[in-house]
Amino acid sequence: MSGIVGLVALLLAPGVPLALAVLWSFPRLRRHIGPLAPWAAVPALLLALFGQPGATVELAWLLFGAQIGMTGTTQVFLFFTALIWFAAGIHGRGHLSKDDHCERFCVFWLLTLTGNIGLILALDVALFYTSFALMSFAAYGLIVHDGSRAALRAGRVYLVLAVLGESLILIGLILAARLTDAPLVPMLVDLPRAIAVAPERDLIIASLWLGFGVKAGLPLLHFSLPLAYAAAPVPVAAALAGAMIKAGLLGWLVTLPLGQAGLQDWGTIVIAAGLVAAFGGALIGVNQTRPRLVLAYSSISQMGMVSVAIGAWLSVPELGPLLAVAITVFALHHALAKAALFLGTEVVRHRTRRPVIWLWIGLGIPALGLVGLMPSGLLTKTTLKAALTAGSTMPEMWSSLPLLLGLAATGTTALMARHLWLLRLEAGRDDAPPAAWHGWALITAATVLGVFMLPLWGIRPDWMGALAGLPNALWPVAAGLVLAVLAWRWLRPWPIPPADVLVLLTPLPGLVLRAGQALGVTGPAIQRVLRHLQALALDRYRRADHRVGRATVHLWRRDAPLLFVLILALLAIYGLSIV
Repeated sequence: MSGIVGLVALLLAPGVPLALAVLWSFPRLRRHIGPLAPWAAVPALLLALFGQPGATVELAWLLFGAQIGMTGTTQVFLFFTALIWFAAGIHGRGHLSKDDHCERFCVFWLLTLTGNIGLILALDVALFYTSFALMSFAAYGLIVHDGSRAALRAGRVYLVLAVLGESLILIGLILAARLTDAPLVPMLVDLPRAIAVAPERDLIIASLWLGFGVKAGLPLLHFSLPLAYAAAPVPVAAALAGAMIKAGLLGWLVTLPLGQAGLQDWGTIVIAAGLVAAFGGALIGVNQTRPRLVLAYSSISQMGMVSVAIGAWLSVPELGPLLAVAITVFALHHALAKAALFLGTEVVRHRTRRPVIWLWIGLGIPALGLVGLMPSGLLTKTTLKAALTAGSTMPEMWSSLPLLLGLAATGTTALMARHLWLLRLEAGRDDAPPAAWHGWALITAATVLGVFMLPLWGIRPDWMGALAGLPNALWPVAAGLVLAVLAWRWLRPWPIPPADVLVLLTPLPGLVLRAGQALGVTGPAIQRVLRHLQALALDRYRRADHRVGRATVHLWRRDAPLLFVLILALLAIYGLSIV
């Protein structure tokens, strides 16, 4: 793209979905927005394909100003993000044009897309955080779209963790931004160096790692993902699992002090958490009884593997260039494959006259990619292994990392076998919309061809090294298939609920019922006692709220303006003091 065309493209990528969302506020235009919404990601896709990294656009009219642009890494993220949103939009055109709540779905779709693209293109901290928050909170409207009990519960859990994650991210960004050269308009590129020398370095790293970890499926913060993936409409689940989960990974890449010395302890922590996610996600996932739940835990397991690479980068900064390539290739491969798998869960239910063999070949392509038998999967695994074993100053504990990642890949094979088996049980049950085939076919083809586009973004894959690593990639697949057959023949799934950790965090009602039954007290009697205690607590709360409310009403009606002025004055004084 030429200079002026590239600048316009940078503006159109997030601007088109945002403009359509704004136009939605005009009631007469709403019926026209739905058919256009699936195409809102096309400008971003064209920018990723034909744009050049390095060009920036300054938005001086945004409060303190903002900048958008592309780097080599974010261009790859923009490509698979825009492609997934486009394919999911084509796949879900029924939700955008014919559903009972299509207007509501449409505006949340456009706002979430705007945030997802905006955070990838943002070069300054303020725009990055604003876009990330817009994506996170607008996605709530997509998750609860059908209004079912399961969707509303998934939405509540998702929203609680989203607020927690956003709060942690905001804490980390504010503490880091005040140490940069321009604290009022801090740039993302300045954060890693500022964090590395910050007095509160460990607090900042913990806040950012945990905050973005909510999106990336970090252990103990992951339990909103299975609920959301299972309850959301299929195109939304594809966008969540393919594109939005990578926003957490991108947050780690652009904010954590990767490449800075003296972070071996943090590297060890991140590697350990990644291994827990890789093995824990596989163990819980193979015991699920719904395809989308299996895919959700597969995403958690896969993100655990890439967390190992993040931890290695923190531990040994010299490996940065190799690990950056490995992580980028991994993100591209996993995003496209997982989106194709999710869209396939609806296509497989479609009663069709098409040859069944071609359908199952298409369903198997992304699964084979994840286990490492397709070019993209093989390149991803060999590139990651080569990066982890390239350093001459690796800690001794790293010697077992390739073996551990191979064992985790065994879990991936078992998960994909479980997923395809469960899909077989759902095949041909109802009629999916014809458009569902188009989006699924597009993203499935991209899982095969996308990896060959890496030279377009300056990444030269080592295909000879990938072919040389084929024997090492075969044993995890063989072991995983053996485990899958043994489990199918002799084992029964454990009754692990989808929100596994959440059930452990809220066990009191179930424990009370089981304890009462053990003592001979029936369940209905205990439930009546619990309802009475709940009513009593609500009555006490309402009385307290009434007493406090009379005072707060006067505060907000009369004294709120004075209070806000005081807060703004304090913030202004603090801001001037750190300039």
